[in-house]
Amino acid sequence: MGASLCHAQTFLFILLLFSNYWCSCLATNPIATSANNKDYIKISCDTTLYPQLCFQYLSPYADKIQTSPKLLANTSLSIALSATRSTSSMIENLSNTSGLNPTEKAALLDCVEELSDSVYELQGSMKEMAKADSGGSNFKLLMSDIETWTSAALTDDDTCTDGFEGNAMNGQVKTIVLSHVGEIEQLTSIALAFINNYAAT
Repeated sequence: MGASLCHAQTFLFILLLFSNYWCSCLATNPIATSANNKDYIKISCDTTLYPQLCFQYLSPYADKIQTSPKLLANTSLSIALSATRSTSSMIENLSNTSGLNPTEKAALLDCVEELSDSVYELQGSMKEMAKADSGGSNFKLLMSDIETWTSAALTDDDTCTDGFEGNAMNGQVKTIVLSHVGEIEQLTSIALAFINNYAAT
């Protein structure tokens, strides 16, 4: 009877050691950690208006972001800025192509100006985001500025597309502009959502 009890205790001790080792392996397993990071991105993106686009752009940065609301906001803001710069450059090049009618030319130049403002505002948001620390005394003020500038960038994107409304603008130029600017509007909206979430921490 005593020997059986001893064997049982030994078995339980070995089982406990193995369980602790297994849990430790899971905690440090880079594959498991990477999956957890992607889950965080997926769950966060599901709270935005554009979850699929959000996950498409942010999932490659999952291991950098991990589960940090600040890094999530900062990365999404950086993506929106990069996309806006690229789109602004593309539309500026498009405005210099031959064969445009005067209405198209004017709308494209107006759009370039609006997107230039958007780039400036997103750059300002990025600079302020670098200073923002949820434990800092001026955190709320900085986040309010970032929210204001990012909202202004979103408005500028929307104003750009206003110039392409109406039957006079039906055609390939309108399709290209609305497609590209529509995407940066969505990316900026995603960034603003995560900025708002971080501001609430």
